[in-house]
Amino acid sequence: MDRDILVVGGGAAGMMAAAAAAQAGARAGLIERNAKLGRKLYITGKGRCNLTNHCPAETVLANVPRNSRFLYSALKRTDPAWVEEFFTSLGVELKVERGNRVFPASDHAADIIDALFSNLRRLRVPILQDRARSILIRDGKIAGVSGESGEHLCKAVILASGGASYPATGSTGDGYEMAAALGHTVIPPKPSLIPLESPAEFCAEMQGLSLRNVTLTVKNQKGKALFQEQGELLFTHFGLSGPLVLSASAHMRDFEGDRYTCHIDLKPALEENQLDARLLRELGDAPNKDMQNILGALVPRMMIPVMLRLTGISGSRKAHDLTKGERRRLLETLKGLTVPISGPRPIEEAIVTSGGIKVSEVNPQTMESKKVPGLYFAGELLDIDAYTGGFNLQIAWATGRAAGEAAAEAVCGSPP
Repeated sequence: MDRDILVVGGGAAGMMAAAAAAQAGARAGLIERNAKLGRKLYITGKGRCNLTNHCPAETVLANVPRNSRFLYSALKRTDPAWVEEFFTSLGVELKVERGNRVFPASDHAADIIDALFSNLRRLRVPILQDRARSILIRDGKIAGVSGESGEHLCKAVILASGGASYPATGSTGDGYEMAAALGHTVIPPKPSLIPLESPAEFCAEMQGLSLRNVTLTVKNQKGKALFQEQGELLFTHFGLSGPLVLSASAHMRDFEGDRYTCHIDLKPALEENQLDARLLRELGDAPNKDMQNILGALVPRMMIPVMLRLTGISGSRKAHDLTKGERRRLLETLKGLTVPISGPRPIEEAIVTSGGIKVSEVNPQTMESKKVPGLYFAGELLDIDAYTGGFNLQIAWATGRAAGEAAAEAVCGSPP
């Protein structure tokens, strides 16, 4: 393939970059190792594709824990409103859900991918199935991409090959290696937005139990609260997962030097005195009931044996026999079920990766390398990651568009 610009990676950032470059007048081509584009998009938002967040650019920046200032220019030009209008113009009907999360109205990620693919076809962007191995440099300039099927010539390259999460989708870290070979610094990738492992045996005992409308608080070994939010979580055979846990994991940056604990408030709508009053009422209304039956009105059935064991209360103990101290332990456990965390799941299971190309080596307005003229970066390959809620895909669209338009202008002199 011989084009003005070659984009490596057919994910969200890559497809946006190729479309933006072609729209700006460049002969753009896309190299993707998979037979289909957007493999990772298919699994985002549980297959529904949370494509952005219905909020101003400032809110996006507030949800980027590191290097958010780098994104200021890209998000100012490509904010969530632009992304919503872009997909609507491609014929995708959108809807906004809890937390301002934006989804296709059909709840099918395939609609987003199909729209992007049709747009590339309309712009006459050829797609080559090949695995890029290195960037060709000749006479100090970008000359093309070397892949498993041969050399592909071009004047500029946009690397948008993803991070190191979900390698089955093609994100195997190839972009890191290609960038490092050209002198770029790569911040070692770590998992972000990832389930958490716990040594607590009761997690496996409650495997499959989903809790809604609970409050999760994460504390470090000094007792400082790093995260607190209400929502949904899931017990698994290895520990904890679910939306709340994925969001919390982005705040847990140092598993090697710090120890974390999760505290689950099972009754966040009730203050301690209110919950104590309810306990007294439950106990008083059925004084001859066994505690295992009393707990059935307070927690899911699967959780009853765990609560009894953690509080040291016998399941056959009668309600009227419960001591004030036992009632206090039950109250404290309901308001703060403690789950110790041993670490994250493997990076391959992360929704996104933290780390990547050092952003100080990249022009934030154009996404062009400061080390290699004609080389651009977009998406998860950069050392930027955000919390859940559509913010990571918003970053992909914004950086992809910035890279595509800037590369086109540099190669063809076309204004964005």
